[in-house]
Amino acid sequence: MRQNRIARLVNSRRRDHLAPRAYILIETAVGKTNEVADALKNMPLMKAVDTVTGPFDIIAIAEADDLPGIGDLITDGMHRVPGIVKTVTCLSVGS
Repeated sequence: MRQNRIARLVNSRRRDHLAPRAYILIETAVGKTNEVADALKNMPLMKAVDTVTGPFDIIAIAEADDLPGIGDLITDGMHRVPGIVKTVTCLSVGS
């Protein structure tokens, strides 16, 4: 019984390797980082949203069923969020 529980926990951390994952680097307008991060956290497909230091203000991780899903998230969703100045999207090619 314990082995089954451990196996379920391990498998719950695995992701479908066919599902695209995107790391999205986001630059925000001055003073808008927290507002933008909160808006992104409520978007479907977002797995993580972290505020960071460095040349970008936020790094978000998104997963979709296919590449057009990632594209729609960025162009139809994220680019409409007030306070986002620039995004750079890096697609995962392996783990």
